[in-house]
Amino acid sequence: MVSAGLKEMKSTNRLLVIAAVFVTCLITANIIAVKIISYGRIVVPAAVIVFPVSYIFGDILTEVYGFRWARRIIWLGFGCNLIFVIFAWVGGLLPSASFWGGQSAYQSILGYTPRLLLASFSGYLLGEFANSFIMARMKLATGGRWLWTRTVSSTLVGQGLDTALFIVIAFAGTPSYTPMLILYHWSAKVLIEILATPLTYQAVGYLKKAEGIDYFDERTDFNPFAF
Repeated sequence: MVSAGLKEMKSTNRLLVIAAVFVTCLITANIIAVKIISYGRIVVPAAVIVFPVSYIFGDILTEVYGFRWARRIIWLGFGCNLIFVIFAWVGGLLPSASFWGGQSAYQSILGYTPRLLLASFSGYLLGEFANSFIMARMKLATGGRWLWTRTVSSTLVGQGLDTALFIVIAFAGTPSYTPMLILYHWSAKVLIEILATPLTYQAVGYLKKAEGIDYFDERTDFNPFAF
């Protein structure tokens, strides 16, 4: 096993797959978030079913490969999402064919407002980096034991910051805003993380064995901008 302080590992096919799934979940969440679902009084965006998966993969990245690789892939996700948003916006500006009646639907689903973009990007960056930082620091503090404490604790903080920042920026001052929306959204994300803990254990165990690495961030610079 490779520990902290040794030469940083190079990318592998497994790491590329994880990065691809991470980015796909992020972009998918931003698309389906426009649909609001409800169960009684609980009202949340449809993205609640997929966005937590990106945090699970973020946990796996930090636990196995270390904060530096997680930082790169978090920024990769940000860049890919930005590319998607730009071209979705450009697509909305292009003239519609006379026989196509889906322009209003296109704008409803993909016509992001500056406020929603600021909310999405801010919440994503703050939440993901907080999640990864806590995972890495707790791994050092626990000597690599009790993985569940790291996954749950990092999700509580990361998803909490992400959810609160997104909902406040996106909805504060509108009829849709209520502090309970933050609580419902956050609770659902944390519950999914907890339920997925056995799968996280299996994935982490497999990757550590297959990659021959168990990275500890003893000398890592945790500055999110330290590329």
